[in-house]
Amino acid sequence: MHKTFAEVKSALASGSAVVDIVKGYLNAIQQTSDLNAFLEVFETSALAQAESVDQKIAAGTAGRLAGMVIGIKDNLCYKNHKVSAASKILEGFESLYTATAVQRLIDEDAVIIGRLNCDEFAMGSSNENSAFGPVKNNLNKSLVPGGSSGGSAVAVSAGLCTAALGSDTGGSIRQPASFTGTYGLKPTYGRISRYGLIAYASSFDQIGPFTNSLNDSALLLEIMAGIDEFDSTASSRPIETCTERSSGKTLKIAVLKESLTADGVDEEVKSSLNKQISKLKAAGHLVEEVSFPYLEYMVPTYYVLTTAEASSNLSRFDGVHYGYRHPEAKGVEDTYKKSRSFGFGPEVQRRIMAGTFVLSHGFYDAYYTKGQKVRRVLRDKTDEILNQYNAIILPTTPSTAFALDSVNDPIQMYLQDIFTVHANLTGNPALSLPLGEHSNGLPFGIQLMGNHFAEKELFDIASILVNNTLDS
Repeated sequence: MHKTFAEVKSALASGSAVVDIVKGYLNAIQQTSDLNAFLEVFETSALAQAESVDQKIAAGTAGRLAGMVIGIKDNLCYKNHKVSAASKILEGFESLYTATAVQRLIDEDAVIIGRLNCDEFAMGSSNENSAFGPVKNNLNKSLVPGGSSGGSAVAVSAGLCTAALGSDTGGSIRQPASFTGTYGLKPTYGRISRYGLIAYASSFDQIGPFTNSLNDSALLLEIMAGIDEFDSTASSRPIETCTERSSGKTLKIAVLKESLTADGVDEEVKSSLNKQISKLKAAGHLVEEVSFPYLEYMVPTYYVLTTAEASSNLSRFDGVHYGYRHPEAKGVEDTYKKSRSFGFGPEVQRRIMAGTFVLSHGFYDAYYTKGQKVRRVLRDKTDEILNQYNAIILPTTPSTAFALDSVNDPIQMYLQDIFTVHANLTGNPALSLPLGEHSNGLPFGIQLMGNHFAEKELFDIASILVNNTLDS
């Protein structure tokens, strides 16, 4: 199957039609249904879109993404199509509008092929929290694909679509990308509009792509980025042309030394990171260790703040206005209690309860206010480093993918995000590159984090690490 847009364009140049390409993906999805990556395949609308794009290609009016087939995480709205955030609480709900990021892809003639399984309301690091069952890692079906955007990662890794969209609140794009051997980008907070993304934690969430090619990630970012009248947090800063490489500049890269000494990091992950550092040095760039003494505060701060925001955001799902309503509920209070108790899964309930506690009278200052102060300290320290360096390099995940049902302690699951929550707390862009291969045969990612709105520079540095061989 076509795994990159370059392969799709080559097929089109050889006489294939977009309809044929879509049918190929539809067949591949059917053959791999046991992975549980897709919650729904939009066969009818995808084929109709493909026919329309074929007509535009014939007329010479096709957009930049003509022939690219994209899956979307099940927390992104697509008009007249169902969206559920992989939760029972949104049972039967159909979206009334299309997310800005998705619409911008459609406007450039991408074909949307279906909605992809994820952890319920994007809360999880293994894709085992979906109301519709776990997603299996296509590289080894006994392993998790990572979360929360596990379905998106597997769909791209397995060649079930050219690219996919996920959302990243604390690593939900980069961690599954690491576990599936794909490229995963979390852009700068505000770079891509969040309009049409079902919110988990509004000051953390960002939409981003999964791809099998660095250039595909850059292209999708260029198209989705930009100001949006429907999202006041979307930045008006223009996006640079990320698909064009800049070279010849001597770069300064920082290594967070705590990431190399942290407990629980696989020795082969550390070794791979050191190899990438050697590669940068060999190319004439300066790489230096710097101290970031706040690593142990990252995950606790993240979960204090995100659960608080989740408690507020998820209050709108009540069984009254739309979605699931418990059949035995009687009266308003009973409807709220039973619909939310049976509509939300255990992890979502856990985070709502934690967030409600954090925001409660008597604990607000002790937890939420203090968490915001720590977040400022983290951002200031990160800015201090990135004022002296072009980027920070660190592992994406402490290990390769772990077995399904093997991590049952919520705290241990939360610690899977130790290297990814940093970029969400501070709003920086971060990119996971599939550069590591473990002796167990599984991939893992190396992560680059850059200055705010410096995605172009991030892609330039990434291209050095992937030997400057980019798909056109």
